[in-house]
Amino acid sequence: MLHGAIGSSVQLEPLAEFLTDTYKVYLLNFSGHGGKQIPKEKFSIEMFADDVLYFIDRNKLKGINIYGYSMGGYVALYIARHFPEKINKIFTTATKFDWTEETSLKESHLLNPENISEKLPKFAEQLIERHSPENWKIVLSKTAEMMIDLGKSQSLNDEDFSTIENEVLLSVGDRDNMVSIEETVDVYRNLKNGNLLIFPDTPHPIEKISPVRLANEIKLFFK
Repeated sequence: MLHGAIGSSVQLEPLAEFLTDTYKVYLLNFSGHGGKQIPKEKFSIEMFADDVLYFIDRNKLKGINIYGYSMGGYVALYIARHFPEKINKIFTTATKFDWTEETSLKESHLLNPENISEKLPKFAEQLIERHSPENWKIVLSKTAEMMIDLGKSQSLNDEDFSTIENEVLLSVGDRDNMVSIEETVDVYRNLKNGNLLIFPDTPHPIEKISPVRLANEIKLFFK
């Protein structure tokens, strides 16, 4: 199970609890997230994919399915594009695909630590706890930089999606203010073995998505 940008594996634990009766579930944190040491290098999809590949090899995992929330789904699809033999099926939720210079700039502006501290103090406290003992402000700064880079050069394009052979289910909430149904449908149509699921009355944050319903959909798809 792969978490989203500026997130950590802790956010996926409520969902994981509803999956452990059926699967052996593995949670991991990307570099610089969840208290892991922040690397000197830029954050990138490639870096996070390397984290997953290392985890797979270290634990000698074969034929695994991946659930990826938000950026975690993008990382999973990147692995499917370049290392398809490492994984089986992929289920994504709320993964953003429309990375242009305009959208990247918009999303990166939302990660200003000073604004968050001033206007969203409770969220700032969550980020402090989530990434402790590392500096949450650096995590946000590096994530914003990664978004700008994605806007200039996406790690995955339409041609990449069309070459993915793995079976994939893309899901998105109809009230997601970061990821549109349209961009999700566009990628779904490019996939050779794509499936699409739209959750009604569902916003972007994983904490606001019903873990029971999501777990049931994951079980149906991975069976």
